[in-house]
Amino acid sequence: MNNELKKRIISSFILTPIVFFSIIKGSYIFISLIFICFLISVYEWNMMSKYKLYKIPGFIFIILSFFTIHKLRINLENDFWYFIIVILICIGSDIGGYLFGNLFKGPKLSKFSPKKTYSGMIGAFILPITLIIILKNYILIEAYLNINWIIFVILISLTSQLGDIIISYFKRLSKIKDTGKIIPGHGGLLDRIDGMIFAFPLSYIIQLINFI
Repeated sequence: MNNELKKRIISSFILTPIVFFSIIKGSYIFISLIFICFLISVYEWNMMSKYKLYKIPGFIFIILSFFTIHKLRINLENDFWYFIIVILICIGSDIGGYLFGNLFKGPKLSKFSPKKTYSGMIGAFILPITLIIILKNYILIEAYLNINWIIFVILISLTSQLGDIIISYFKRLSKIKDTGKIIPGHGGLLDRIDGMIFAFPLSYIIQLINFI
């Protein structure tokens, strides 16, 4: 295990409980967390998009994305499982893509994100679907898993993967490897939440139309 991977694992073990605690507690604790994340994201975007035409549209998107994150959690104040599931899908997509990509390798998916492969893309769908099936069938016993839920997982996973590629594209335009250095082993905050900031606006719309 290389040093970078060790840092990545340690950072995840420290940050994950803090994030989930904030989500579960809600109220000012959650608001404080997303406000800090918003400020860091805006700072990192500003640093990587200096003097670029897409700088302002990027700011607007980040604002709208964090607005949907806040609204989604507040709307579900007494039932936060939908919010948790969206995060689990994004995390599962990242881990599934990483594991399958390293195990099976194969053709590259995109020149904008050279580490991504088609096998990784498949893993990024398989793992979150498996996680949600386990969650719905064995943890949330009363919940009903239907075809809409499977479609939902696929849509959120796909959006999360596209978000990852889009941020990678802008990093290549800026000729940088990471959006920052705030999280050891991960880089910047946008490196960690790139998929989520795209997945949450879609999940908010899906929740509004009562698709699931």
